[in-house]
Amino acid sequence: MLRSAAAKSLRTSSTTASRSILQRRYASHGAPHFNEPSGNLFGEKPLAPGQKRKREDWELMWYIGMFGSMGLAAVGLYYKPDTSINTWAMQEAKQRMEARGESTEYRPS
Repeated sequence: MLRSAAAKSLRTSSTTASRSILQRRYASHGAPHFNEPSGNLFGEKPLAPGQKRKREDWELMWYIGMFGSMGLAAVGLYYKPDTSINTWAMQEAKQRMEARGESTEYRPS
């Protein structure tokens, strides 16, 4: 009787200890660990009518960097060299035909 009571008490204490460890480790109890959603865009409260929003220090630099790099990428893509196999083959064929003395212009018959 004493042995079964001791074993039962030992089992319950180890079970509750493991459950409390699991709860602390895996469950999300307690205070939130993130900024809870407030319903406002980017967490900013709406301004009163007639007020202007004050920019933060990093915003102008981000706009210039982001849109400037997009502009440079667009210019670079527009002026990139044509490296397709079709263009190379056409140039190679024209060079070989001119070397043989043949005409490279199309004349309908």
